[in-house]
Amino acid sequence: MSIADELSTAEQTDTRRLRICRCKRGDGGEHFDEFEVPVGPHTTLLDALLWIQRHLDPTLAVRHSCLHASCGVCGVQVNGREELACVCELRDHADQITVEPLANLAVLTDLVVDMRPFYAHFPEQHPIIRTSELVAGAAAREGLGTFVRLEDCIECGLCVSACPIAATSHEYVGPAALVAAERLLEEPRGAEPEDVLRWADRPDCAWRCHVGMECSRVCPAQALPAERIMALRRKLIFDGQRGKGARR
Repeated sequence: MSIADELSTAEQTDTRRLRICRCKRGDGGEHFDEFEVPVGPHTTLLDALLWIQRHLDPTLAVRHSCLHASCGVCGVQVNGREELACVCELRDHADQITVEPLANLAVLTDLVVDMRPFYAHFPEQHPIIRTSELVAGAAAREGLGTFVRLEDCIECGLCVSACPIAATSHEYVGPAALVAAERLLEEPRGAEPEDVLRWADRPDCAWRCHVGMECSRVCPAQALPAERIMALRRKLIFDGQRGKGARR
């Protein structure tokens, strides 16, 4: 239920003050605007941001799409931690909440960041558009408890925002791109594994990670990016690829 629906069907007894980072091109820097918003039992941050757009400030810019943590579009920083606004419930936070755009990506306006560099770092073999490969009636073989999904990453960018290495190097491809490479090794779909390993072995790829685990801590899809990066490193070592890409 959206905040608009809640306001029309239930009396609001709680509020939150949102401190929202604002940044408009040509305005000479960023600042924070504060808004008092009503909060219902299940009001999310995205509900509140859209309520502000409708009732207080129509110029507030925020990205959203699916509303249920599947598209990854609405990622922001909430009190310094990366979250998806559509599943961030305001009752779980204190009376004052600071909302900022994702870090380590250029801000276009307000809470909207430029995702083009994020995708530009992905390996060339990674297909941007993928079709469903679910087979009707498929069942796990004997001795296998369940299938393991290789497509858990929703490419939201939260891992890049939280990554301490991405904060110091724009050349580092970042956790999501490395996870995409590891998935390609598990399920190549036409990609040559040797090419993927050569890409991952470059100086700003798998070996640049310092295993801070921040990416796995904030991942909303539980894709375990840090663990996948370590799996990618093991494949580089065991396949004898380490150092080959760096020498090319």
